[in-house]
Amino acid sequence: MLSVSHLNVFHNNLQVVWDLSFHVNKGELVTMIGPNGAGKTTTVETIAGLNKRANGSVVFNGQEVLGHPPYELFTKGLALVPEKREIFPSMPVIENLLLGGTQNLHCERALDRVFRLFPVLRERERQEAGTLSGGEQQMLAIGRALMSEPRLLILDEPSTGLSPLLTGQVFRALEQLGREGMTVLLLEQNVRNALAMCERGYVLENGRIVEEGKSKALLCDPRIQKAYLGI
Repeated sequence: MLSVSHLNVFHNNLQVVWDLSFHVNKGELVTMIGPNGAGKTTTVETIAGLNKRANGSVVFNGQEVLGHPPYELFTKGLALVPEKREIFPSMPVIENLLLGGTQNLHCERALDRVFRLFPVLRERERQEAGTLSGGEQQMLAIGRALMSEPRLLILDEPSTGLSPLLTGQVFRALEQLGREGMTVLLLEQNVRNALAMCERGYVLENGRIVEEGKSKALLCDPRIQKAYLGI
């Protein structure tokens, strides 16, 4: 579904991602973990067409897409849930969701799926999005992305700022999407939850992948345990 090869990304004259190669298979849940400033957000923003100063290869669903504009990637089936959520706070929940489904001929089906995953959004569909709690806003951001019924869902730090309870709710929804066959790339600092949910993982540090493998193996890796799990 997604194959990134020898990707280099620059901010002005500073290189921040170095020779990055990884892949996500169809129907797979994959996580990319790493500390703040490792280059995770820069990487997925480049994949989504938001960063233009890059070279290498990004193949999505069999097509080279590096440098293509975000709207084109959206129509091809790539949906990004950004770290800052970027909802429309003065608009009702339902309107935020419907905006995500503007290109989807099966919008009603997608809306039913979102409400099944996040029942609180149905309860608050007429409420202004800006009045939701942080966890509810995160659910709304994910729901809006799902309204397009994407081929690939990319989530950038969905647990940021959430309580353990709400984090659990979000991760359970992502697990359900995985069971339904959704292809997911998850960027996370909550390493234990991310590796427990996903099948494979990549560790990104200083713009480079330093480790990769099956999630179970990474969870047992002494270096990962010491650096990210406090063991």
